[in-house]
Amino acid sequence: MKDSPEETKEAVDSNENGRADAPEAVPELSELEQAQAEAAEMKSHYLRAVADLENYRKRMAREKSEILRSAAGSVIESLLPVLDNLKLGLQAAEQHPEAKDVTEGFKMVEEQLRRTLAEQGAEELLPDGEAFDPNLHECIAQQASDDIPEDHVISTIRSGFRLNDRLLRAANVIVSNGPAKNDA
Repeated sequence: MKDSPEETKEAVDSNENGRADAPEAVPELSELEQAQAEAAEMKSHYLRAVADLENYRKRMAREKSEILRSAAGSVIESLLPVLDNLKLGLQAAEQHPEAKDVTEGFKMVEEQLRRTLAEQGAEELLPDGEAFDPNLHECIAQQASDDIPEDHVISTIRSGFRLNDRLLRAANVIVSNGPAKNDA
């Protein structure tokens, strides 16, 4: 049974218009391109996720460091009145020569406490002779002085403290208002 000429023509037309291998070749290339695009998108998502994770780790390390510094600042701030009272006690004890041995022991304790605070990053501010800085000093009095220039610290009443770049307590100071004026 031989195909009629019409059937043969239809078979040829279907082969030319709708070949079995032609439609599959185009979708395979299209699927490959889609897979490559999807892979590139997934790689981009992966790289963003890795960068986000790294940024998160860095941020957490910074925040942890800041929390530790803040906690250390709170502990140091609570110890400053103890140091002040120890200093006042030592000044009073120096007036009594019979307590010399006890005074020496407490001086060693004071020095050890100061060293410990310094090891934690606390810096004592003793601005005697320096220019008055309202960001670091609290003026509790002004006084005439022939030796100290105007707006400079004559003496420190209570030392200030700074932890890293954070001011824990301003120094209480007496500031010079220049030489005494003689009203004649």
